[in-house]
Amino acid sequence: MRTILITGQGGTGRTTVAAATALKAAREGTRTLVLTADRTDTLGAVLGVPTGPDPVEAAPGLTAWRPDAAARFRDDLTAFQQRATTALDLLGASRLDAEEVTPLPGAEELALLRALRDAALSDAYGLLVVDLPPAPQALALLSLPEELRRYLRRLLPPERQAARALRPVLGRLAGVPMPSEWLYETAARWDVELAAVQAVVEDRATTVRLVAEPGPAGADAVRTAATALALRGLPVDTLVANRVLPGATDDTWLAALAAQQRKALDEWQDAYDVHEVPHAGHDPRGSHDLAALPVPAVNTAPTPVEWPVVDRLADDGVLVWNIPLPGAIRDELDLIRRGDELVVTVGPFRRIVPLPSALRRCTVAGAALREGELRIRFEPDPGLWPRGT
Repeated sequence: MRTILITGQGGTGRTTVAAATALKAAREGTRTLVLTADRTDTLGAVLGVPTGPDPVEAAPGLTAWRPDAAARFRDDLTAFQQRATTALDLLGASRLDAEEVTPLPGAEELALLRALRDAALSDAYGLLVVDLPPAPQALALLSLPEELRRYLRRLLPPERQAARALRPVLGRLAGVPMPSEWLYETAARWDVELAAVQAVVEDRATTVRLVAEPGPAGADAVRTAATALALRGLPVDTLVANRVLPGATDDTWLAALAAQQRKALDEWQDAYDVHEVPHAGHDPRGSHDLAALPVPAVNTAPTPVEWPVVDRLADDGVLVWNIPLPGAIRDELDLIRRGDELVVTVGPFRRIVPLPSALRRCTVAGAALREGELRIRFEPDPGLWPRGT
């Protein structure tokens, strides 16, 4: 299944572009699901069909789904209370009834991740179009599965489960209770669920479609989003320049705005696959309006982001790890080697990535940012590198 994640500049018609993209694919014969996490039914307003916790048919071949974050949060909390009964009783805690539980901030995003996983596992669709929040929130959401799995592995290492028979003895020796079995079981279940979501996000058939209005604010938003997405290894297949004004007009004010848009579009053309969607003159509503929007078709042969390791041992005695970071600024870039991991910081974004196996037996010899690509040099550690290699 192909997955298109749609995000970008806030307030630029991302939901409209997502709905139009999904409708176009459905009309071309691809069974499509469009998914959103909005608390309000913005997607339903655009499609002209109310959406909610149960998938609905928005058009022939097109299903729309807006998961109910409140219901999932209540179910999770109820299940947690049941599993933690003993601990809660020891603490004298009072149970929360399902009726009094309201979703906490972030519940919509977690509900979207679960829906993304469920849709990918269902095999009912050929295309999944995901209407994500604006880029800053979307980037945090997309990084969540990888980061949570890392936290779980550090706090509750899976290998400790092998010592479950020793926990009572260790608890008496340490003088403190050891973590209960249900805690490790819960962590293992979360890891499986997060891994399924991470697999969808990192799949080679998953791409990102950025939506922005051409202009100074849009240019800044696109540059930041493209760099952060590259850091996560997510390819941007298309930049949708939305609400583009006509160039020829007698209105002086509109002519100046159109000229500003054209300047941004010319700059974008050098760096992205840009697709212009003209301003409709109104907010599109319903399948007729959406079908009239010339959104780009689905790319059937996406190009995944690669982080290759180049062997230059014979010439320079180093291995070079090439990490594409378009738009990155040298002064905002930071690298830290932590054991077998590399901490890469680009402006406000950070990612901790495991080193490829060959590089774990090397030391960092230097790094350079050239033409939007970070090139990190590694020298073999004589104490770890195989002799004769």
